Amino acid sequence: MARSPLLNVMTQTAMKAGRSLTRDFGEVQNLQVSMKGPADFVSNADRKAEEIVFQELSRVRPDWGFLMEERGAIEGKDSQHRWIVDPLDGTTNFLHGIPMFAVSIALERDGEIVAGVVFNPASDELYSAEKGGGAFLNDRRIRVAARQKLPEALIGAGAPFLGKGDHARFLYEMRHMMAETAGIRRMGAASLDLAYVAAGRFDGFWERGLSPWDVAAGAILIREAGGFVTGIDGAKFDHVSGEVACGNEYMHKALIAQLKIADTAYSARIPKPAPTDAA
Repeated sequence: MARSPLLNVMTQTAMKAGRSLTRDFGEVQNLQVSMKGPADFVSNADRKAEEIVFQELSRVRPDWGFLMEERGAIEGKDSQHRWIVDPLDGTTNFLHGIPMFAVSIALERDGEIVAGVVFNPASDELYSAEKGGGAFLNDRRIRVAARQKLPEALIGAGAPFLGKGDHARFLYEMRHMMAETAGIRRMGAASLDLAYVAAGRFDGFWERGLSPWDVAAGAILIREAGGFVTGIDGAKFDHVSGEVACGNEYMHKALIAQLKIADTAYSARIPKPAPTDAA
């Protein structure tokens, strides 16, 4: 496949950061049984990968800004362009020695995501896309799955965890989707979940409580693979909104419809506040 110079820079940067993570990932099993524990080590691995991405991208486009998981927002002289970066998506997987994690890099131009790269160094899978250029896994063109029957669909989901998200709502959504589909998968790395939809491995995906760096690169992968990406209510996708629903045309509509049913059931069971006495 022919990549633009910018997409080449993004892929090379993601792979360089990924190699750093791979070296550190090899130590996780040993750290799991140490008295100190692996948490600080993983944080350092995350920061090292982010520093690699920051240095590499700053070198080629010194005036562009950043939005990064660890460093936050960094304003650039060029206000039209911004890199959106998650140097280690799937930190908990990494921490537990599970080879499902990724480096995610997206390019935002005037508020629109125009290029994205997701790299899983553990499997050596590089997903890339550029607006109008299609989506690729390594050098092979990818498309979203063609299934049109929800009972045959495998759907990805992102689950809330300790201290984060609306657990009760998710349980309603999960209970409903389990009854309507062939299966639900929770991978623990949203960028890879979205890449799996783009590659036709998942038929759809939904999650709430996300950050821009979780979804920016994955969203353009799906669109360039022929899929649809919106908010969970079907509203226009916004990578800063914190939620996503996606799939091919049929699965996307079916997923949103089923989640709406689940959300209505959930809302109906929330106790209404007692009326207040008039003054």
